[in-house]
Amino acid sequence: QAAWTRLAELTDRYPNRLAGTANLDHAIAWGRDLMIRDGLENVRVEEVMVPHWVRGAEQGAITAPYPQPIAIATLGGSVGTAPDGLEAPVLVVRSFEELDARASEAHGRIVLFNVPFDETMEPLDAYRAISQYRGGGAARAAAHGAVGMMVRSTGPIGHRTPHTGGMRYPEGVTRIPAVGVSGEDAELLQRMQDRGEPATVRLALGAHQLPDVPSGNVIGELVGRERPDEVVVIACHIDSWDISPGAMDDGGGCVAVMEAARILKALDLRPRRTVRVVLFTNEENGLRGGQAYLERYRGDLDRHVLVMETDSGVLPINGYSFVGSDAGREVVADIIGLLAPLGGTGVNDRLSGSDLFPIIRAGDVPALSLDVDRRRYFYLHHTAADTVDKVVPSELAGVIAALASIAYVAADLPEPLPR
Repeated sequence: QAAWTRLAELTDRYPNRLAGTANLDHAIAWGRDLMIRDGLENVRVEEVMVPHWVRGAEQGAITAPYPQPIAIATLGGSVGTAPDGLEAPVLVVRSFEELDARASEAHGRIVLFNVPFDETMEPLDAYRAISQYRGGGAARAAAHGAVGMMVRSTGPIGHRTPHTGGMRYPEGVTRIPAVGVSGEDAELLQRMQDRGEPATVRLALGAHQLPDVPSGNVIGELVGRERPDEVVVIACHIDSWDISPGAMDDGGGCVAVMEAARILKALDLRPRRTVRVVLFTNEENGLRGGQAYLERYRGDLDRHVLVMETDSGVLPINGYSFVGSDAGREVVADIIGLLAPLGGTGVNDRLSGSDLFPIIRAGDVPALSLDVDRRRYFYLHHTAADTVDKVVPSELAGVIAALASIAYVAADLPEPLPR
């Protein structure tokens, strides 16, 4: 319950922690101060320059043939519209292939990618299958002359709640405004088109990009008793989208990794190697925190024994995901076998934790994440509904126990995990 109370404090005081916001700065200071209070060592904030995208005011509506508002969320990185907005007919498609086949119809229109979240699939696989439309849909639509892009929210239908998330403009492609739209409104626009009554939509978006600003990764350590230069990293990301309190994504992960280290300290369990807690900045719209960590510690990657990031929600544990050698996997499987009371103990390769990927690739560093039950996660992910009341204290406690156990055992092994 104490950990849940900490999470409530973070999300109640400092919601909407996007890079460049005062709330992210306050949350970083909050995390630093908690680590100091908990007795961690070498606590510091390592500066990172991050992008500063501002959403501004946003409004979406069907203007014809049946005027009514629609629930939208501008996608991170999108350009805004002209001050008087953008109004155009909508073309609804269900895939990139359908867009290509109907390319002549896209010119001068707002293209809507209406691709449902497949709830029969493993949730992370379903998310990865449809997030390509959020990230690359604007560029594909603009290449066919579209003037705007909408994408169905990257989660199950959930009470008309639009999801935001990052998108990108490749070099040389016209930058058109891009928004997420609720699943219910995507289906409404689909039905209208199917009846031969295609809609006209007006978008008014105040999004704009400002110069980069300083932020920081928060780091604290439980220094190893024998090999302090070798480290096991347990990490999260402290930022969230600007419309979201970020309880599951990823405030809960940050509380979990800090609490895991606090428990080891309180129990006087000091392993051979150092356990390093990292709260990455700017995972959501730039991954600058992970890249900055790589650049700062590139020369030390051979002494990173294991890296873990918790960024899929603090939820029931189905198993674990590992990337590394076969010999390393055998050792990890033995460690995980100790954790049967906490949930599943299988090991798969569906690693999550975007901040870690540069480190893994650059240094051949073994990596682990908890494979949690994400069925609830994608209802909340990147939305205003990601609030602390959705977090179950006992499920948060299970994640903390798993992280603390794995971090301690991995850091205390007689020999490092095989590369």
